[in-house]
Amino acid sequence: SQKYTAIGLLGKATDTLDATGKVTEEKPYDQITKGDLENVLQKFTGDIMQVPPLYSALKKDGERLSTLMKRGEAVEAKPARPVRVYSLSLQQFQPPLFTLDVECGGGFYVRSLVSDIGKELSTCATMQELTRTKHGPFTLEEHALYEDKWTIDEIARSLEHCMSLLPGEPSHKKLKTEHPGETAVSCE
Repeated sequence: SQKYTAIGLLGKATDTLDATGKVTEEKPYDQITKGDLENVLQKFTGDIMQVPPLYSALKKDGERLSTLMKRGEAVEAKPARPVRVYSLSLQQFQPPLFTLDVECGGGFYVRSLVSDIGKELSTCATMQELTRTKHGPFTLEEHALYEDKWTIDEIARSLEHCMSLLPGEPSHKKLKTEHPGETAVSCE
């Protein structure tokens, strides 16, 4: 599963469903309370159907949808498909901004979620910011290496720790070295 922290913005919709897009709609959002937002999240937890965003890495005839759209080609909406949300919680609500923690399965689009939450609240919403906090066995908290630790030793230690979490044998070729019993790793 993957975990994300997402910041959504109420009252605006964009064509890409995130902050990089053109604003396509603006609606009032002052009527929305923290309680409204929390209630709506229950509808998006568990096994749900989700329509992927038009601007996405999904491909049609071998080309990314986002590339086709930028060329102005008509791209029809993809059908909704089943996705899984393990957990979804509201971390902060400071209108128009809200912060969500999401744990989801593969193929899930957080910006679609943010947009759908907006629609469900009779307004619109777009994703401002997204941070992936967990991917497989890796979490940002435990496995990120912050800039003050970017030394060769720290990086090596971090890599070793991360490699130990991955299944199976590491796939590097071992090179012969002059001292038997020693192995060097080639970076390819």
